Parts: sequence; structure tokens; C-alpha cells
Amino acid sequence: MNLIVNIKAFSRLGGFLTQFLEEFSSEESASEYEFLNEMFKERLENAIQQSINYNGWFTQDNVKYALTSIANNLTYAKLSAWLLPYTESLEKNTGPGKIAVVMAGNIPLSGFHDFMCVLISGNTFIGKLSSQDKLLLPLLSDVLIEIETSFKSRIVFTEGRITSMDAVIATGSNNTSRYFDYYFGKYPNIIRRNRNSVAILTGKESELDIFNLGNDVFRYFGLGCRNVTKLFVPRNYDFDVFFRAIYDFQWIANNNKYINNYHYNKTVYLMGNENLLDNGFMILKEDKTKSSPVGVLFYEYYDSLEEIEKTLESELLSEVQCVVSNKMAKLPTVEFGAAQLPGLDDYADGIDTIQFLANLIEK
Repeated sequence: MNLIVNIKAFSRLGGFLTQFLEEFSSEESASEYEFLNEMFKERLENAIQQSINYNGWFTQDNVKYALTSIANNLTYAKLSAWLLPYTESLEKNTGPGKIAVVMAGNIPLSGFHDFMCVLISGNTFIGKLSSQDKLLLPLLSDVLIEIETSFKSRIVFTEGRITSMDAVIATGSNNTSRYFDYYFGKYPNIIRRNRNSVAILTGKESELDIFNLGNDVFRYFGLGCRNVTKLFVPRNYDFDVFFRAIYDFQWIANNNKYINNYHYNKTVYLMGNENLLDNGFMILKEDKTKSSPVGVLFYEYYDSLEEIEKTLESELLSEVQCVVSNKMAKLPTVEFGAAQLPGLDDYADGIDTIQFLANLIEK
């Protein structure tokens, strides 16, 4: 297994995506990826449009945002630095293992990181796509194969039952995870369940901080595990400040699926005589739980930051994907506005996918 070849291939994929997204006009930029552009630019544009037409939760802005997040990570320097600690283990891979990957379709290309981890580590990817996102990843795999033909024999997409594999990576809800546990439990596996992200506010945030937090809340209509679905706020927090700062996100009400969820949840809460804060496109509700429905953001008061640190320290291992804040020193936190821009080592559920694959190789 030639790790450098794999890294170069993915970095070239990143270069193609960057040029596609930014539409570079300089001859130098265009010439490097001219052949790939001729082959795939129109196909990728069509795949984006078809995905949008098929899935009402996908928009052009969100799909391109997902592609941008991927492209930003696919540089030779970033990929090399990420894989450096695993190099010795990965280079022992003398024959590709078959890794089955069952993907979610809640946000565009949510399974790309698993796809990349399997291939870049020298293994064979057997992917079962979500019906909600079945066009984009196969298209990117075609680009990757054109860049490095050795991937052709190591990329398989299937709609049927996966029966022959050496390990499994499966992402789904808490309900589907029980099925995954039953069906895939005899294989080495990573099985992911529902997770949500939270934000901790102190009341001293700037208006820009809160506006950026709005992106963590509303990006992908709140459907991703890295979307903030709950706020921890000090007592007597001024929610008028919050509502003013996120007002520019009112465009989200133009999406029929989002606004229908908002109206439905508002009706249910009002029928139950719940106390709500509402700005016409987002409901704030005091609630101890973390997984809020679409169009709703839960909040909970706290008396001390130490109290929140202690609570979240354990929940980061089981329930919470990431914590958005600019004040928490003892917990790993994400800056406001950066929740949906994970780095290569920001693993879903906190499980190191590359280490999991490296351990398989060493066995």
C-alpha cells in the first residue's frame, strides 16, 4: 500500500473541488485541472441539481458548503499531517480489507470522511448509500478513480444486503443502531448513534459571535450531529440579544419542509400550554433534553460554568458531538460558526476511524 499515492490522489480531488467551487479564472489554475473539469464539471453540477430536486432538505448553498468543507481539508499538507502518527501501521497493509460502510443521508455527503478513511488506509470500500443522498459520493468516486486508477477495484456501491466484509462502519439513529448491533455485532465495527451539539453562552458574547452561532444552528436546517440544538445560558440571560443577532437567518422560513416543521412543533407546544420564545422562524423552549426538533432550539439555565463542564465532560463520550463556546477552558470546544467545518481528526462520536482501521491491519 502506497500511502503517498493515496494522499496525492485525495489532494488532487481537493484541488478539483476547490476550482469547481471558486471557478478560478487564471490560466495557471485552470490548466492543472483542465482535463478533470472537461470530464466532471457538468456532471457534478447535474448531480448537485438532481440531489436538490430529490431531497427537499438539500439546497445548492448547503451542498456547496459541504463540498467546501471537504475541499478545505483535502490538501497534501493537511492529509500528510493527519496521517503521520499512523504511517507505520498503515504501511503494513499488504492487502485491502473489505470495509462495509452504511451511510446516513441527513446532510450532504455525510459519509465522505468514512469513504476517505477506508480508501486512504489502503482498504476496499463497500458502501451502502442512503436513499436521500445517493448521487454525490459516486460522482466524487468517479473523479477519484480518474485521478488514480488503482481505486477502481477498491470502490463498490451496493443497494443490496452486504454479506462479505471484514469490518463495518455504520451510522444511523438510536433505533437503527439496534439493528446494526444485531446484524454487524460479530464483525469489528464502529456503530454510530444519535448525537447533538450544544453551545454555552455567558452573556458577554458579541453580536458577531451570536450571528456565527446562528450558522451552527441553521446550517443544514439543524439536521446534522454537529448542529447546535441546545443552549446553556446564565440565569437572566437576555434573549432579545440572541434574537436580534440571528434575525438575518429568517430566510430559512422559505424552505417548505423547515417552516412546516416549525409550525407543527409550535402548534403542539401551544396546545400543551408550554412557555415559548418565538421570533417567527425559530422557537426557543426551556428543556432539559438536548435533541430539539426542527425549528426549535432548547435552552437550559446554569448557575456556574464549572457545573456545565462537569455535566458535559461525561456526555461528550456518549451524547454530545461538540461544544460551541469561546469560554470553556477544560473542555474541547469549537469556535462560534465553525461547528460544521470539522477538521480531519474531528471524528464522529469521538471514535478515531483511522486508528480503528490501523488496528485491523496490525491484527
